[in-house]
Amino acid sequence: MKSSIPLLILIVGFLFYVLGRASFYSVGETEQVIITQFGKPVGETIREAGLHLKTPFIQQVNRFDKRIMEWDGLPVDMPTRDKVYIVVDTFARWRIIDPRAFFENLRDERGADSRLTDILGSETRNVIARHDFIEAIRTSKDRKAAKEAFAGAGTASIADSRIGNMPSILRGRSELEREIYNNAAPKVKGFGIELIDLRFKRINYTPAVSQTIYQRMVSERTQIAERFKSEGAGEAAKILGQRERDLKEIESQAYRKVQEIEGAADAKATEIYAKAYNQSPEAARLFEFLKTMDAYKSVITQDTSLILSTDSDFLRYLKSSEDRPAPIAPVGSGAQADGLKNLPSLIDMVRQ
Repeated sequence: MKSSIPLLILIVGFLFYVLGRASFYSVGETEQVIITQFGKPVGETIREAGLHLKTPFIQQVNRFDKRIMEWDGLPVDMPTRDKVYIVVDTFARWRIIDPRAFFENLRDERGADSRLTDILGSETRNVIARHDFIEAIRTSKDRKAAKEAFAGAGTASIADSRIGNMPSILRGRSELEREIYNNAAPKVKGFGIELIDLRFKRINYTPAVSQTIYQRMVSERTQIAERFKSEGAGEAAKILGQRERDLKEIESQAYRKVQEIEGAADAKATEIYAKAYNQSPEAARLFEFLKTMDAYKSVITQDTSLILSTDSDFLRYLKSSEDRPAPIAPVGSGAQADGLKNLPSLIDMVRQ
C-alpha cells in the first residue's frame, strides 16, 4: 500500500501538468492571439504580453504576428495605355490589425499572401493600363528630362530635333504608386489587413520588345554622335582656316617689313655709293668701270658666247687698246693709276 503512494502522486502531478499546459498560454511581445472554441473565435483579441488562461481541451490558441510583414509580388507582363508591353515587379508592406477578421477570412499568412497577390496585382494592372509608359518610369511630373545639345542646329531635320527629348508627363511614377495604394487599401482592410505601403521594384520592357528598343536607342545615340562629329569637324575646319589666314597675314606683314628694311638699306647704300663716286669725274668713271666689270663677271663664263655689235657700250672695255679710256686716278690718291692692260689679260681677269 505504501509503495503505491509515490506512483499515485506521480500520476496526479502529471495530470496537473497536463491540465496546466492545456489551461495556460503565454503571449509574446510581437504576437496577438485569438481563442477559438470548436473552430469559432470567442472573446476579444489578446494583445497584451504575458500569461493567460483558457478553457482546457476545448479552446485553441491562434497566434498572429503584430509586426510589419512583407509582400513581394511576382513580375507580371501588362500593357500600358500606349500599347507598350512591360514587366512590372511590385512589393508592399502590410500588417494584421484585426486578427478575428483575418482568421475568419484568410486563416493564416499564406492565405493573406495569395489574396494580396490577387488584389494588388489587379489594381496594378488597372492603373498601368490607364497611363502611358512614360508615366510609370518617370519619378514625378516635376522632373525635367535632359535634352541633347542641338542648339544652333537650325538646318537639322525634324526627326533629329526630337532625339533626346522626353515627352511631358502629367502624374509620374509616385502618383501611380499612390493610386494603386488608394485603390487596394480599402479592399484589403475588410480582411483585417492594413496596407502600409506599395512600391514598384522594377519596370522593364518585355523580352519580345527589349531588343527592338535597344536597337532604336543605339540608332538615336549614333545620330547624336554623328551630329556632334559633324559640328566638331566644322569647327575644326573653321579654326584651321582662321589659322591659315592669320599665318598668311603674319607672313605678309613680315615680308613687307623685310622689304621695307631691305629697301631702306639699299637706298642708304646707294646714297653712300653716290656720295663716294660723285666726288670727282675720275670717281664717276671708276664707278662705271667697276660696275661694268661686275656685269662681265655675271655674264661672261666659260660657256658664254656673245654676239654683239661693234658699237655696243657693253664692249667698250673689251675693244682695242685705242678705244680704251684714259688711265683713271684712284679716289683719294694723287698718283695716276696705270692704264688697262691688253685685251686678253682683261678678259682673263673678268673670267676669274
